[in-house]
Amino acid sequence: MGCVFLQAFERIILLGDSTVGKSSLLKRFSDGIYSDVADPTVGVDFYARSLDIEPGVKIKLQLWDTAGQERFRSITTSYYRNSVGGLLVFDLSNHKTFEHVREWHKEVSEHILPHHMVYILIGHKSDLSKDRKVSRDEAEQLAAEMGIRYVETSAKCNSNVDRAFELLTRDIYELMNMGEIVTRDGWDGVKSGLTAKVLYPSDDDDVPAAVAEKGCHC
Repeated sequence: MGCVFLQAFERIILLGDSTVGKSSLLKRFSDGIYSDVADPTVGVDFYARSLDIEPGVKIKLQLWDTAGQERFRSITTSYYRNSVGGLLVFDLSNHKTFEHVREWHKEVSEHILPHHMVYILIGHKSDLSKDRKVSRDEAEQLAAEMGIRYVETSAKCNSNVDRAFELLTRDIYELMNMGEIVTRDGWDGVKSGLTAKVLYPSDDDDVPAAVAEKGCHC
């Protein structure tokens, strides 16, 4: 008995200043781990994870962690064009990183013209409530001006990490369904296709002939 599943591939990039916690977010999301000690990202690091968006639909995420330091900018910019989604990350306890969000957004948007990227704004380190320097209202206002979602996360407490990635993944998937995001030759931002899987009933199952003739209705 065979079923056909849709598998889509999305390449997502994390953007933001050094020390905002991009690597911690990715390690929590992809590997389920957190460490208080993290080495600075040199150039670009790669992570991967799959999400089941709805029955019969699996999205494979290729996640790129970019270095926030200026000296690596020439390396990281080469990854902008081949990404369909971007997490704009700032540190809730460091207002300067919030002020730089617009600069990251502008830089990436200019590099990918005439195409567009789907963004989500991430206020990270929500566990540092006593050291908070950016209010929720301030962050939500910026997100509204940019026309994107806003989510506050903590890799340390595992708060809203999965939700942030799932929201962005679903937004991209819905735009693909609407035809606003399409695959292009020479572009690795998204790819999609049907994958046939054969499901074998156990020896004890008695499958009626009528059902077998109808095939799979996943």
